Amino acid sequence: MIKKLWPAFSWSAIILLLTGLPGNYFPKVVTFWSWLEPDKAVHLFIFGVLTFLILYGYRIQYFKSRKRYLYGLIAVVVTAIYGLITEVLQYYVFIGRSGNRFDFFADAIGALLGWLLFNYLYRKKISRIKNS
Repeated sequence: MIKKLWPAFSWSAIILLLTGLPGNYFPKVVTFWSWLEPDKAVHLFIFGVLTFLILYGYRIQYFKSRKRYLYGLIAVVVTAIYGLITEVLQYYVFIGRSGNRFDFFADAIGALLGWLLFNYLYRKKISRIKNS
């Protein structure tokens, strides 16, 4: 079972490495509207990919289960918690980094977008199978 998740584990290690690199040159977010900066697109992308890879690892169970929304919700929550952990590590542990809630919001939204993309591709695959 774990073998199917190696892409997700590898990607999560890359995320931890990237979020742990010193980043004194990154601008700090201080206002609500600042969270709309391009940096947030990176958060959306990397955490969306993580959710997608988690669901891809469990794709057989996802495709065969009637509780696929539960699998999706679990993947989103796990990814969002991982995003929260990286922000806490940036705030308290990593040197030259500063975690903030707006980055976490972007992480969580990215996780949700990853699930939506996976679900969209899943439905497309099912409709292709039914039409063949």
